[in-house]
Formats: sequence, C-alpha cells, structure tokens
Amino acid sequence: MKLKSEKLTIVQKGEVVYFTFPHFDKYNFVKHGFTSKKGGVSDGIYESLNLNFSVGDEHHNVIENYKIIAKALNINFENLVLSNQIHESEIKCVNKSDRGKGITQSRDYEGVDGLITNEPEVALVTLYADCVPLFFLDPVKRVVGLAHAGWKGTVKEIGRKMVDRLVNQYGSNKEDILVGIGPSIGDCCYEVGEEVAQQFKRIKASGNNVFKKGNLKYMLDLWSINKDILIRSGIKENNIVVTDICTNCNKDYLFSHRGHHGKRGGMAAIIQLEVE
Repeated sequence: MKLKSEKLTIVQKGEVVYFTFPHFDKYNFVKHGFTSKKGGVSDGIYESLNLNFSVGDEHHNVIENYKIIAKALNINFENLVLSNQIHESEIKCVNKSDRGKGITQSRDYEGVDGLITNEPEVALVTLYADCVPLFFLDPVKRVVGLAHAGWKGTVKEIGRKMVDRLVNQYGSNKEDILVGIGPSIGDCCYEVGEEVAQQFKRIKASGNNVFKKGNLKYMLDLWSINKDILIRSGIKENNIVVTDICTNCNKDYLFSHRGHHGKRGGMAAIIQLEVE
C-alpha cells in the first residue's frame, strides 16, 4: 500500500481500505471510519466504493457498497442514517427512528450538513469528495457527531455549532470533546479566487491560513482554519487530530472533485455508538 499517514490509522480488510483516528480507536464503545475508493462494486468513474447516490452511479451498486463498508466496520447496514448536504451549517439530532433514512427509505429532512446522536446503534453518515469531514466524540457523555465542512460550512463555522450542540443539548464538557479532521483537499491543492478568500479573511480563525498566490488566486488551508475554529470554541488542542492526507494528491485511493474534474464517486464518514 503506497498511501501513508502519520496521523491516521489506515485499515485494510480484504479489498476495503478506510481510515480511523487513533484517539477514537481507544474507546471500544464507538466504531468509526472514513472510506477510500477501494473495495466496492461500482465501475467506471465511480470505481469502486462509491457511496454517493446522487452522482449517477447505479443505485444497486451504491447499496451494495454500503453493505460492504458496514460489514468492514462491523456495523449493521440497517443502522445507517444519511445526511442531506447543501454546504450549509444545519445540524440534526437523530435517533433510532431515523435509521435507514437516505439509504433504504426516504428522508423527512433537507439541508442537513451535520448529524449528532447519543443513541447506540445509530450509524451517522456524511459524504465527501474534497470537503473536510469533522468527527466528534464525547467519551464521557457518550455522544458522537459528524459535520461536513466545505468552504461554505467552514465560513459558517459548522464546527463551532457542533460544539455548541454537544454542550447545550447533551451537557458535554468542552474539555472532554475529541475531534478528528479527516482526509480532504489540502492547502497544497486548494486554490480559490478573491471572492472566497475575502470571506475567510473576515473570520478570525483564518489567521495566516489564506495564502496569496498571485493573479487574484489564493491557497486555502481548511484543515488549520477548522482546527482554529474548534480551539476558539473551547476544544483542547491536544484533543484534535488533523489529517495529513490530501484527496487531490491521492486520487488513486480517494475521490477528489477537483482532481477528477467532477467525474467521480463519493466517500463517507461513518460513526456509531455501541450498546453499553
């Protein structure tokens, strides 16, 4: 395997490859992973573990891919509940009654870029192909969450909003919350224009993470910006693990919207609490 990481654990089960966070792995009551392209049944531009229903792949292939990754993570396929992402910052609390929504049954919600639950055997799922996956775990109150942070969600500080929900809805102590910032496009590859760069310059967390390239182009470091947002929200820096895997740099293993010029499948962040 050529893909390497000093921050994440790379797991291979048969042909399936996915990533986990070491500071989450030490808790046996949570299962989680961020998928790669590897190990599914889709072909063509979706080869092979495409988990996005809305990019043109055959529906039955995507269903089979979910069954494959659920088995690899030792999660019941029927426990999965899928977000409905629109690059905003809405977060939905879900429970056992939501299992299957977006996968085996229709959703009764729209515009949800973050999912959160304190119920076991509810497997949260959010989708990616360059945007930043944020994994949340409160091991004391036993709450998990996922947030899809593209540039728009990052500007709207979806990470901070998730922290607020953990505190206000579940009574979490900010010092207990663990966060994983998963594989996405890095500052090595994420070029944006003046309009996007100006939006980041207006938020305090951007710091020195917007780099001018010339010709009104900038390189954007979404990893550091999200980390800064989380730290300003009260999360301890030592409780945050930031990926070192860029989707665009690793197109053989990961779907990248930019790297594949929009002709691609999608990866998923998945997390589930276990029964105590």
